[in-house]
Amino acid sequence: MQRNMLGAYGPWAAARLGEGPGALSFRNPRWSDLDEWREKARTALTGLLCGPAGVRFEDVRVHGRSVRDDLEIEELSWQLPYGPRTQAYFLRPRGATKRLPGVLALHDHGGDKYFGKRKIVRVGPSVHPVIETHQNEYYSGLGWANELARRGFAVLVHDVFPFESRRILASDIPPFVVQRLMSPPDAIRELRPEDLVDSGPDAHPDVAAGEPEGEIAAYNALAAQHESIIAKSLFSAGLTWPGVTLAEDRAALDYLASRPDVDPERLGCGGLSGGGLRTAFLAGLDGRIRAAVSAGFMSTWQDFVLNTSYTHTWMIYVPGLAELLDFPEVLGLRAPLPTLVMATTEDPLFTHEETKRAVRILEETYDKAGAPGHLAVSIHPGPHKFDEPMQAEAFAWMEKWLGESLYTPAR
Repeated sequence: MQRNMLGAYGPWAAARLGEGPGALSFRNPRWSDLDEWREKARTALTGLLCGPAGVRFEDVRVHGRSVRDDLEIEELSWQLPYGPRTQAYFLRPRGATKRLPGVLALHDHGGDKYFGKRKIVRVGPSVHPVIETHQNEYYSGLGWANELARRGFAVLVHDVFPFESRRILASDIPPFVVQRLMSPPDAIRELRPEDLVDSGPDAHPDVAAGEPEGEIAAYNALAAQHESIIAKSLFSAGLTWPGVTLAEDRAALDYLASRPDVDPERLGCGGLSGGGLRTAFLAGLDGRIRAAVSAGFMSTWQDFVLNTSYTHTWMIYVPGLAELLDFPEVLGLRAPLPTLVMATTEDPLFTHEETKRAVRILEETYDKAGAPGHLAVSIHPGPHKFDEPMQAEAFAWMEKWLGESLYTPAR
């Protein structure tokens, strides 16, 4: 038996996935009508996601306008029915006078919840050292949202739960929980009654003005340990983390589509890693997304079961979904709408063979949908990234499908 995340229980758990396509896979012979399949599969997935209802943007405020190089940039925020205000940046070419194709640029996870939208933009005269390091490692030192806007797109970048403006503050968590989350494993013991007494400010305050790197690192360490608690609390409320994420991304898409300077018939989305994950759910379930780019997030449920769940966020998991659809088939729900999947040869977050199997599943889905030319797969050399060559390819894909010659298949 090969070593895996469940040890002796791994083969048993993986066997639950079965040998053939799931009940709601379009590859399943029971499905022949594309529209009927998509409707039933989307309805089933929406039910499993248990997302919050009525998540709409309200009270949009513009906090600032600026010009950076050849781009006009707005600093925005809106209020959702829960939590703090969602902050966002809107970028468009300077002097644009007509409606532009709009793209929702979805920020990554990256083990960094202190930052969200700022990880993929450059909006000020200086860049925070943490952001600069992040962009150098994954994005060739670029704010890719800026680069896309320079190609003639209106680009919206927003924070999603629980990142940056949407993050959960350490000061809002009971101090004894913060202490336990920040303690080394060998220091954790059973709770005593006196541990539950709120003795005042917690030992790990939220990052103060100036955003010192050491305190950001401490916050992110706490946030990483807090993930399982977030997931359990959401499950207890009848919600899933992917359902919450999707609801917030859809609200951002609603805002983007509502702008008078954006063409609501030419909308796209994309992102790396956690942004690629968000692309799978948003583009798979919302037909307004006419072109999608998912980078650095493609594998199978078997890979997560046996090999890689230890390194991934709770933002992925939907109880009950694996028996119906394999992971790539979430994105495949958009077939035949144009989709670009990008991966790399040395991505340590996935098993390469399972990434290739996921790609084959998508190819079979698009082939059966009669649209093999609307799926593109690009494998680049190197580690987990969305570097300048990958960005150039992705932007060209967006231009092809969201340009003046609009591709308009049935949703």
